[in-house]
Amino acid sequence: MYVVEAVDLHKSFGDVKAVNGVSFKVREGEIYGLLGPNGAGKTTTIRMLIGLLKPDKGYALIMGHNVVEEPIKVKKLIGVVPEEANPYPDLSAWDNLILVGRLYGLPDSDIRERASNLLKLLDLYGVKDRKAKNLSKGQRQKLLIAMALISNPKVLFLDEPTGGLDVFSARTIRELILKLRRGGVTIFLTTHNIEEAGALCDRVAIIRGGRIVEEGSPDELKIKVGAYTYITITFNKALEEGRLDFLEPYEYSLQSSKLSIICTKPAEVIVKVVDYAKKSGLEILDIKISPPTFEEVFMRLVKG
Repeated sequence: MYVVEAVDLHKSFGDVKAVNGVSFKVREGEIYGLLGPNGAGKTTTIRMLIGLLKPDKGYALIMGHNVVEEPIKVKKLIGVVPEEANPYPDLSAWDNLILVGRLYGLPDSDIRERASNLLKLLDLYGVKDRKAKNLSKGQRQKLLIAMALISNPKVLFLDEPTGGLDVFSARTIRELILKLRRGGVTIFLTTHNIEEAGALCDRVAIIRGGRIVEEGSPDELKIKVGAYTYITITFNKALEEGRLDFLEPYEYSLQSSKLSIICTKPAEVIVKVVDYAKKSGLEILDIKISPPTFEEVFMRLVKG
């Protein structure tokens, strides 16, 4: 079952086409990432998905409900944590949750039970009476997620959920995201932390210039860019750039005695380099072979 569907979404601001024909489908219970550089159209796409912006063309569905035509039904199904948001600073963590629950029109008994459970889940129960402005940044971020979950949404939209957090707080948020997914919540995630997306997301869409250029699991995208292998070879002395013409078919860089090569056939390349070393009287001190990181895959896809 698809719980989020974007169908040929378009949005322009004056002469600027922010989103230009974006389409994708998010399955129930998965973590789906929308990744791209600044200005690629991520935020505009999310705002259309959650009903803050009306598309110029196309439409979005949340569990079969049209976002523009059925906004109330959609808002009852989603929770949203924007990139730039804060809890009400002079209210306690507990009162923030009670307020949001009442805004959703939930019965007080349900709100209190759910608020208590969420505070315990997020390890905030011990600071539930502390004003939001006196919480740490990591605690405020967890409180924002709790506020988005108070209505028991089917889909949770997270925009840069770990941005600006320390290592420990970011790890806690990532563990929470995985726990929510195990509990059946569908997560729609945007982040500039590409390795984080690669570790968390079941599937990702890469957006560039307002268009989706690739979509698939992180492993599938590694295959799509050609399954490049990264080879780093260290020699006993500096190499001469002019004598590396045999590497012209490959992408490589040289830093004194360290040669870095990107290729799809590492064995073939290593044989050539070993032969070059023998003829040049060089000694190979170290060879490192590694698969591409997801960040490197992302960079290749974004650059086209």
